[in-house]
Amino acid sequence: MAVKLPSLTQSRRILNWVSPSAPLSSLSSAITVLPTQEPPDLFQSKTPSEFEAKIRFLKNKLHPDTLVSILKNTHDLNSSVNLFKWASLQKQFHHTADTYRMMILKLGNAGNIEEMEGFCNEMVREKFSGFDKSLSELIDSFVRSRRLSEASRVLYVMNSSNSKPSICIFNALMCALVQDKRDFKDVLFVYKEMVKSRILPNIDTLNHLLESLFASGRVDAAMDQYRRIEKKGCNPNIRTFQILISGLAVRNRVEESILVLNDMFQCGCEPDSGFYTCVIPLFCNMQNHEIGLRLFETMRASNTSPDCVTYGAVIRCLCGYLRLDDAVKLYEEMIDSGLSPDNQVFVDMINGFCKLNRLDEARHFLDEGNIEDVCVCNTLLESYCENDNFIMAKGMFDKMFEREIIDATSWNILIRFLCEKGVVGKALEYLCRMVVSSFPADSATYSAIILGNCKSGNVVHALDLFRYVRSKSWVLDSVSYAEFVESLCERGNIQEAADVFSYMSDEGCALQSTAFGVLIEKICLSGEVKRAIELQSLAHYTGSASYNSILRGLFESGRKNCILVVLSQMIVLGCNFTVETYCILIQGMSALNRKGDCLAFFDLMLSEELVPDSQTLACLLSCLAKDSELHLLLPSMYKLISKSEFLDPSTYNVLIDFMWREGYKSEAKYLLDLMLEKGWVPHGSTHALLMGSIARNETVSRNFADGKFGNQEDSVSCILEEGLGKM
Repeated sequence: MAVKLPSLTQSRRILNWVSPSAPLSSLSSAITVLPTQEPPDLFQSKTPSEFEAKIRFLKNKLHPDTLVSILKNTHDLNSSVNLFKWASLQKQFHHTADTYRMMILKLGNAGNIEEMEGFCNEMVREKFSGFDKSLSELIDSFVRSRRLSEASRVLYVMNSSNSKPSICIFNALMCALVQDKRDFKDVLFVYKEMVKSRILPNIDTLNHLLESLFASGRVDAAMDQYRRIEKKGCNPNIRTFQILISGLAVRNRVEESILVLNDMFQCGCEPDSGFYTCVIPLFCNMQNHEIGLRLFETMRASNTSPDCVTYGAVIRCLCGYLRLDDAVKLYEEMIDSGLSPDNQVFVDMINGFCKLNRLDEARHFLDEGNIEDVCVCNTLLESYCENDNFIMAKGMFDKMFEREIIDATSWNILIRFLCEKGVVGKALEYLCRMVVSSFPADSATYSAIILGNCKSGNVVHALDLFRYVRSKSWVLDSVSYAEFVESLCERGNIQEAADVFSYMSDEGCALQSTAFGVLIEKICLSGEVKRAIELQSLAHYTGSASYNSILRGLFESGRKNCILVVLSQMIVLGCNFTVETYCILIQGMSALNRKGDCLAFFDLMLSEELVPDSQTLACLLSCLAKDSELHLLLPSMYKLISKSEFLDPSTYNVLIDFMWREGYKSEAKYLLDLMLEKGWVPHGSTHALLMGSIARNETVSRNFADGKFGNQEDSVSCILEEGLGKM
């Protein structure tokens, strides 16, 4: 218990029968004090009889060693102080460094730092024999009892007295401060006291400083200290490298940690077991398996036995890279060494077997190890379900149920599997057993049942279940959510689907882009484009599909002027423009007679290797042909024709028809040749045009690509022209 005590100087002042200038060690020479003359308040104690007994004992045997023994066995702090003061007043008694040390120790352990420091200063002023040794012992005692603030205060007094503490004292205090995760300023205080005492730091000192710098987030300062180690007359040891490598790695500065690791090998510093145990799991857990495995092999080559943590980290790392055969060998080596892996090792190994579809080995491994961890069993159970092996899944579940290695997740895995297959009746049977077995249904259970009802076409029941989910403030998983919304849209329950989306969005759940696109499309088709825009603003992720539906809805509803507003939102959000997006924009701008925008979107489309459909192309050509401005499209048209492999027959017919009518007959003939070469039959209207020849040469193709269409003769064209002319 911390007790607020008056300082020693104040105690002297209240003793008015003693000269105020007399030191405590000579108080007994001031006057002969009889027991009956002692002020009663000086000796107040919670146990007066015990205190008086100690006074009587000390009167007959008052000696520094006796007083130290009595103080040590007095648990009440007030009584200890009063005994110390009483002894100070006794004739022929002189305090020693040991009596002060005991009193300081008791005050420090009680947390009375200010009073403790006062006694320390008094001991230094009196220059008792061995006071410096007593101060060192006090620091050591406070460090061992983790009274680090008290130890730092004693160190300050000792250092101020020109009594130089040993480097071991400084290092022990710094080590304790770092281990207790004290503030960096506390560690720095001790380091500065060392500098003041002109004691050179050794590598242990610098290691403690490095560790404190990393712990306080001063990584760059720590690296600067590392680079200056040799200038301070020290060489880094394995502990130095452990602090640096681990400190850098956990802060994702892996490249730097590898450089320090190379420094370690180059300087010939041999790692110890502590280094391996610390560093190998770090690299393995960061999936840097090359470094982790390299260190593990070095560890084994040095005949250093890995511990359970190191084995586990390497095994899990191997499983992560699906090196299951190596993982099994290491697991067997671990067992032979008398070590037992933790549950996560089993989980990762079984996960690895399941990912490789080696389920029999996973089951054998599970049974051989007699593993009774429900998480591990659930992993295998889920893998059976993912591989559509219901027979094995049911057998696994029944065995888990029989051995009572089961939880709500186990039930939900099986129920979910049945619902995904649309076998809702069987899933409900397991649900009943689940409830009877005292496992209440949760959000995962309801998500599965809603999914099953959607797949079996019972959307009405799914809606009823969702109302219960909503009343419990639960949410659906992403797959069930998407299936539910799509099913509602397909059944025409657009308003209900929108309500589900609004609730889930408020709960912070994102809808899959495909399902969201379906929802927005259905809303737009119903004419509620404004509602679609409102829902778009709630979406956590918006793709092009949903925006395309809104753009098309605006176009078809006659609100073409709003298209540019939505377009701006798409650009700000960084949405990718698809073929459909460009086609809608070109059609919309054509309807608004914005020829410049039409051409701009058309050029952007071609630059992204996208080709419009025939309807969009016809719309664009019509827009330009109205004012005889088709020539503006020719440069882009050359690019389009160069991508002839992407064009369909309808697009060819549109291009040929417009070019012929606008007077670009050579270009029209060239396209007709391309069309015939592909074996496509032109439309009836196109038959009235002059047809070209399949047997054109490369020169013609080159001229067309350069925009030079001469009067090349074409025998097939002439024959067809002549034949058509006679019809």
